[in-house]
Amino acid sequence: MRRRVLLATIAAVAVAVILLGVPLGIFGARYAMDNERQRLSDRLDRLVSNVQTAQEGDYDIPEAVMRRAVDGRKGDLPAYASVVLPDGTLVEAGEPVDGPGMTQGDSTELNASVSLTVSSWSVWIRAAQVVVLVCAAGVVAIAAGVGMAVWQANRLAAPLVYLAASAEQLAGGQVRPRLEPSGVEEIDLVAAELARTSDRLAGRLAAERQFTSDASHQLRTPLTALTMRLEEIQAASKDPDVQEEARISLEQVERLVAVVDDLLASSRRSQGGTTEPVRLLDIVRQQEEEWGPTFAREGRRLVLDVPAGQRVLATPGALAQVLATLLENSLRHGDGTTTVRSRPSGTTGAVAIEVTDEGPGVPDDIAGKVFERGMTSGAGTGLGLALARDLAAADGGRLELAQRRPPVFALFLAGVPRTLDPGVVLPPGTTISSRGRRARRRTGG
Repeated sequence: MRRRVLLATIAAVAVAVILLGVPLGIFGARYAMDNERQRLSDRLDRLVSNVQTAQEGDYDIPEAVMRRAVDGRKGDLPAYASVVLPDGTLVEAGEPVDGPGMTQGDSTELNASVSLTVSSWSVWIRAAQVVVLVCAAGVVAIAAGVGMAVWQANRLAAPLVYLAASAEQLAGGQVRPRLEPSGVEEIDLVAAELARTSDRLAGRLAAERQFTSDASHQLRTPLTALTMRLEEIQAASKDPDVQEEARISLEQVERLVAVVDDLLASSRRSQGGTTEPVRLLDIVRQQEEEWGPTFAREGRRLVLDVPAGQRVLATPGALAQVLATLLENSLRHGDGTTTVRSRPSGTTGAVAIEVTDEGPGVPDDIAGKVFERGMTSGAGTGLGLALARDLAAADGGRLELAQRRPPVFALFLAGVPRTLDPGVVLPPGTTISSRGRRARRRTGG
């Protein structure tokens, strides 16, 4: 596209220069020749007037008069002047013109013939100078057009390059490419549709992963109960046939449990495979929008203390789910103001995200087993914190109970190393702003 835009713009400029330059060159050449002819005519009129004065005074034509006619004024071409008096006397000045010449002639009232001649070559040279000047202006115009064409081609092609890169990211599984407005309305429409497609794809993937995870957890409980029941039947029965059927049934259940475990492991791997640099404040604000009204209805406050530029390596959906679990846990079991804060952890660039409230804290009898499945104080299923811990582990982090009273749950995640910093891997280009056309972009891979 860049080449086509470049060639089209250069062709348009060249055609415009030719259509304007050719008539302008012809007009300029004719103007230069007419100007020289008019200047020669003015010199002739002055010479005729001086010769008329000399005839009326009955004295010879002064040499200075003839010299002024030959030299003219500043910028005039040298001329050959000749005066033929009524008695046939020839008075001349200047060098006779060799070759073609431009001659202007007239006579006085006393029948003296006066003429001035300049070299046509000199006139043509001046006309050619005008043509050369027009050609030079045309070359400058074409050069400016080429520069404008290059700028315009880059301006139009750059957003498409970033758009293609974003589509490649989407095809590679990074389902949330970020694009800045380009200022070109058609390109921005495609980019917006690509963003909507990525959001829909992300939602579908998240729903599938959530379904796999939930189904696996929901299936394991009845399967475990069924296994225990079959083992009891096998142990209690004295009939060999019943015991054999119970054994076969147990093998089938064990195979089914293995399938469920494989599904759960696959779900965790897929959740961890989309780890990417995430702006922590965006995820936290999203949770504030979702949980803020619920906290307000309960007469409690939700406070955020997260730096604007802090980023972590995580899966956006998984991180949001972990925070949602911790906020729900605080809302259900805690009291007072719930605070979500983040801070650097250690010297490796890790980040600790803490969720705390002013409630009574975690009872001592369950504090050591709070992340075990089925462990609950009676107001839940006991799966929330266990799932949150698994999601954190899938992203290479860990979720801990950092303090019992007041309760502080800490989520430790890796920071973004420079090798994954977009500003280092792919430095941002010049932002293309769209203030010329519709506020052209702010811009834009």
